[in-house]
Amino acid sequence: MTATRGLEGVVAAQSSICSIVDGVLSYGGINIDELAENATFEEVVYLLWHGALPKRDQLEALKKQLGENAAVPKEVIDSIRTYPKGVHPMAALRTAVSSLALYDQEAQDMSPEANYRKSIRLVAQTPTLVAAFARIRKGLEPVAPNPSYSIAKNFLYMLTGEEPSETAVKAFDVALILHADHEFNASTFSARVTVATLTDIYSGIVSAIGTLKGPLHGGANEAVAAMLAEIGTIDNVESYIRKKLDNKEKIMGFGHRVYKDGDPRAKWLKQMSKELTAQVGRSDLYEMSVKIEEMVTGEKGLKPNVDFYSASVYTSLGLESDLFTPIFAISRMSGWTAHIMEQYENNRLIRPRADYTGPVNRHYVPIDQR
Repeated sequence: MTATRGLEGVVAAQSSICSIVDGVLSYGGINIDELAENATFEEVVYLLWHGALPKRDQLEALKKQLGENAAVPKEVIDSIRTYPKGVHPMAALRTAVSSLALYDQEAQDMSPEANYRKSIRLVAQTPTLVAAFARIRKGLEPVAPNPSYSIAKNFLYMLTGEEPSETAVKAFDVALILHADHEFNASTFSARVTVATLTDIYSGIVSAIGTLKGPLHGGANEAVAAMLAEIGTIDNVESYIRKKLDNKEKIMGFGHRVYKDGDPRAKWLKQMSKELTAQVGRSDLYEMSVKIEEMVTGEKGLKPNVDFYSASVYTSLGLESDLFTPIFAISRMSGWTAHIMEQYENNRLIRPRADYTGPVNRHYVPIDQR
C-alpha cells in the first residue's frame, strides 16, 4: 500500500450529483455558467436532489415546502440566546443544527421519504438559524421568516428586518448557486464518511459544518475579508502583498486543489463584486482585489478561487465577515443533503487504510525497566 497525501487524485466513489471535468463545474450535467445566468437557487436545490431541473409545478411545490419549513423550533432559538458572547458563528451554527435533531420527530427515521423531508427542513431552517444568531448577538430579536419569500430574499430580510433590494437578492441568489455543491470537497466527503456508518442525517451535517469551519475550506473568504481590512487602501496593496510573497506566506483566496487553470465560479463573483461595490460606494474593495489578483497571479501563477471575490461581494451586501462561512453553509446545505441521500441509496462503509510509518518489532518493557 502507498499513501496519497490529502487523497489528492484519489477517486473515492461514484456520484451523479456534480462533476468537475477539464476545469468545467457542472451540477447534474449542466454547466455552472448556465445555472448562474438563468436559474434560481431553488431550481438548483431541486436539480441536486433529483438530477433534473424542476417543471413549474414541481418548483412551486418545493418553494412551498421550503417556506412552510423555514421556522425554527422556539427551543432552539432560546438555546441560541444562551450561547457565550464572542462565540464564532460557525460554532454556533454547528451547535444549533445539532439541536434541531432533538426536536425533529423523524430524526431517527432512516427511510428515504423521511430523509428527504429532513433535507427540506435543513435547507429551509439553516438561513433562519444564521440570521437569528446574527441578531441575537447584537441584542436584537430574531425576525420570523416569510414563507412566501425565496431563500435568498428571506435570509437578507431576516438579517435586517427590512425588504432587501432586487439587486441584493439577485446577487445573493447567484452566490448561493455558485456555492451549492462542489463534488467531493472536504465537508461533503466528511458528511458522506459520517453517514456511511448509517448514522442520521443531522450527524452527517454536523460533521460537514465542522469541516467547513476550517480556514482551508469555508473559512477562506472570511480570511480574505480580514486581509482587505488590514490592507486598508489600494496604496498599501503592493507593499503588503510583496511582503507576503517574499516571506512565502499563504495568501488566502488563491489556488485550488482541483482547478489548475482557474476556478470557473470566480469570474461570476468578480463581476458581482465590481457591480455591487460600485453601487454601495466601496469600489475600493474591488480595486484592491484586482490589484492583489494581478500580483499573485503574475508572480505565482495562482488564480482566484470562489472565496476571493465573494469576500467583497458579501461585504457590499452589508454582511459581517464572520458570517461569510455560515452563509457558505446555507448554500452548501443543498449539496450536503444531496450527497447524504445519495450515500444512503447505495451505501458502503468508508474505511480507508493507513500507510504505517512507525517503529516495528518492539516489545513491552516493564515500567521499572523503562
